Amino acid sequence: MNGMPMRVVVAEDESLTRRRLVRMLHGAGCIVAAEFSEGSETLRWLHHHHDVDALFLDIQMPNLDGVTVMKSLRGRVPVVITTAYPEHAVTAFDCEAVDYLLKPFRASRLRAALRRLEARRHTAAQVAQPPQWSAPLRFRVHAGEGFVMVDLSKTSHFEVENEVVWAFAGARLKTFWSSLIEVEEALPAAGLLRIHRRILLRPEAVLGIRPAPGSRYAIRLGGGVEVEASRGGTMRLKERLGL
Repeated sequence: MNGMPMRVVVAEDESLTRRRLVRMLHGAGCIVAAEFSEGSETLRWLHHHHDVDALFLDIQMPNLDGVTVMKSLRGRVPVVITTAYPEHAVTAFDCEAVDYLLKPFRASRLRAALRRLEARRHTAAQVAQPPQWSAPLRFRVHAGEGFVMVDLSKTSHFEVENEVVWAFAGARLKTFWSSLIEVEEALPAAGLLRIHRRILLRPEAVLGIRPAPGSRYAIRLGGGVEVEASRGGTMRLKERLGL
């Protein structure tokens, strides 16, 4: 990892698993600021400590489970879910987790999760301190056997489908990216916002927000286009827009 070491918190009720994860995080250059074995204590600590870059959170814990802890944090701390059950991956992304780790932990997957966290931290720093120049941000999309450049200012959002990222700029354009993480890493100063596990949005393109079935929200964009946002994604969008 580059720059300042990442400060993380580990919440895991199995002591052996917790100690192994802490050792792996130390080995990866992280500072483990705190360790917890149950949910309510984790949440209380985080409400009083705001200098945390990430929370590694077991989805099944005493008192408060991981999902409840995540919802209570409302996106304030990036979360990596840890679980022994692959089916919980869907729950993790529905709750806007940055990534998930399956037990027993593998070093390669931990490194991948840390790269995602580092990319998110870098993007947040770029948004907080925007560049002094105003050159337009552009990216490539497929055009026959070649490519053309598209201005980000003309793009409303990006959507990933079957490991292909599509850009929406008056039309549906196939990019050269295969994940939204790659988009965030390529456009760190763009201020893009993840409103759904499949959708990365340019907040300036938003025209309106309305409730939709299933605790979701519909985000209205130009040209009568609407995209679906999760409850957590909508809350972050409202905060970004000052609503």
